[in-house]
Amino acid sequence: MTLDTKKSAFVKLGQFLAQFKEGNCTKDETVFGNDVFFEKFIALIQLSQSHNGWYTPEQVYFSIQSWAEALTDENLSKWLSNYDFSEVKPKKVALILAGNIPLVGFHDFLSVLITGHDVLVKTSSNDQHLLPFLANYLIACEPEFKNKITFVEGKLENFDAVIATGSNNTARYFEYYFKEKPSIIRKNRNSIAVLNGKESKEQLTALGEDIFRYFGLGCRNVSKLFVPKGYSFEPFFEAIFEYQDVIHYEKYANNYDYNKAVFLMSNFKLLDNGFLTLKEDSSHASPITSVFYEFYDDINDLQNRLDSESEQIQCIVSNNLVKNSIPFGQSQLPKLWDYADNIDTISFLLIR
Repeated sequence: MTLDTKKSAFVKLGQFLAQFKEGNCTKDETVFGNDVFFEKFIALIQLSQSHNGWYTPEQVYFSIQSWAEALTDENLSKWLSNYDFSEVKPKKVALILAGNIPLVGFHDFLSVLITGHDVLVKTSSNDQHLLPFLANYLIACEPEFKNKITFVEGKLENFDAVIATGSNNTARYFEYYFKEKPSIIRKNRNSIAVLNGKESKEQLTALGEDIFRYFGLGCRNVSKLFVPKGYSFEPFFEAIFEYQDVIHYEKYANNYDYNKAVFLMSNFKLLDNGFLTLKEDSSHASPITSVFYEFYDDINDLQNRLDSESEQIQCIVSNNLVKNSIPFGQSQLPKLWDYADNIDTISFLLIR
């Protein structure tokens, strides 16, 4: 398959996904494969929460739309234009995927196939259905993909390189087990926001999206706030009030009650609005339903600290207060060229 052939298949997939919006799934008769796949995909979306309690239709539709917006000819061309694929020798690349948010491993899946390799996929037990469905759609678009995509339930064998995503604990196992193979091993990372008290209500409301999307389960969810000494959290709480309905979801509410109780029994001082707790803590990794915060004196000193802790941080949200930060509300909308852990997956996959 040529690069253009592969790109065309993913563009068709993007057009297919664009039809599925929460409360408004509109069938476009010009989209390839709708006669076979359209109704089945709606049914799968509705079943997703039975497969994983955190995969509510709202969250699955959001993920689908994010990928629909990414998989355009313009975006794919821009992303791939900086690479030379002419000397790639096809290999078998194994993927060990996480399952914390819907389709979290799709970028790795796309990257392997677009570079011309065969992919061996070991899905998370928490996300076993969405990616195989999209793989079948791609095969319908371009049958040559059939021999390049394999989903593995048991032990991974006969592969040349691996991309594995897990916790810090599983990463140690991966690093040992795959020490003889070229690899990308992803560990725990968290995202942060840096505030200075001059943010508008609209910006703080958008920050709520960075916190609550996917119930806070993603590595791109903001789990820590850096605020200046004397910062008042009242405007923040007022701005995120529109996300209050999250507490009506039972799994979130159970975690909120449990984590709040643990904090209170430990005599920690908390700020609480009834659906989110704020706790002063130096760690970047807060439990879901809670966000940690820390005060800073000087933004330059904070920048130096963030630089030194870069391997713990996935992305930074701010109003251009620190370098390489992204706008409020955009943490869960990465571009194709925004690589997890800042590791260029395509460059890794250009295996000679």
